[in-house]
Amino acid sequence: MQKVHMHAKTKAPLAPLPTLRQSATVKTLTPSLRQPSTTSLSDARAKQVLKEAVDAVVNSFAKYTQGYGRVNVVEALQEFWQMKQARGADLRNGALVIYESVPSASPPYVCYVTLPGGSCFGSFQNCPTKAEARRSAAKIALMNSVFNEHPCRKISDDFIEKAVAEARASFKGDPEEADNPNTGIGAFRFMLETNKERTMLEFQELMTVFQLLHWNGSLKAMRERQCSRQEVVAHYSNRALDDDMRSQMALDWIAREQENAGALGRELNQAERELETARLAGRELRFPKEKKDILMLAHNQVNGGSLSS
Repeated sequence: MQKVHMHAKTKAPLAPLPTLRQSATVKTLTPSLRQPSTTSLSDARAKQVLKEAVDAVVNSFAKYTQGYGRVNVVEALQEFWQMKQARGADLRNGALVIYESVPSASPPYVCYVTLPGGSCFGSFQNCPTKAEARRSAAKIALMNSVFNEHPCRKISDDFIEKAVAEARASFKGDPEEADNPNTGIGAFRFMLETNKERTMLEFQELMTVFQLLHWNGSLKAMRERQCSRQEVVAHYSNRALDDDMRSQMALDWIAREQENAGALGRELNQAERELETARLAGRELRFPKEKKDILMLAHNQVNGGSLSS
């Protein structure tokens, strides 16, 4: 994918960061930020609700920071994170917003945007141009950035209980695993507890690392080697989700493909469906996108014959 680093003009003085109060507006936004629900809304209606919610937040942000008029949402998103950094937000890799356009010779075009902290969002509309795809991705990212300022987005005891329950359900784990420090779910809980009071967008990359380790079977392997949860969390809390980590996980999937022909293709097809569904629903995408990228890396290596015998 083509990656673009976005720098925006610096404006002074900086206004206070906008936040969303617990109101009807927040209640309207909340469903688009969660897992898909089994409601009676049709897909078309759900997409319309999402679009209206995104537009409402973008327009509100524009009025708050720049006055009335059409907002350049790409610049606005960059400026939002620059304001956070200027006010002391702990952004390890700076305030850069990074865009990735999916190569395509014809519409609809797709674009992903990765925020400081690691969260990823994608264009959620049917976009006829690459520029429109970038704006669509920036809109959903800006909505989530603004919503992230609400206190309910901080990692708290209640949040931890819900996150652990969802993780256990996603991976069909035993309920007792959540309190067992030697299991992947137990390590996930410990990791959350050591990051209380941070917001989810600021915590996303670290959480994605552990989601990938759990999905890939790495946490189970570490447990079998009798690594403690403290050792695992301490090691990966200071390690970036980089090409080296992706390559290591891709090698694991290449080995699985060699043992069980077709396993890689099935997992890749499922990952692509999950990513597409999540993108069109306006959900956070870092975990499903990283899964798909890792599996595609393994797939390309297998088909390219680049494996050493």
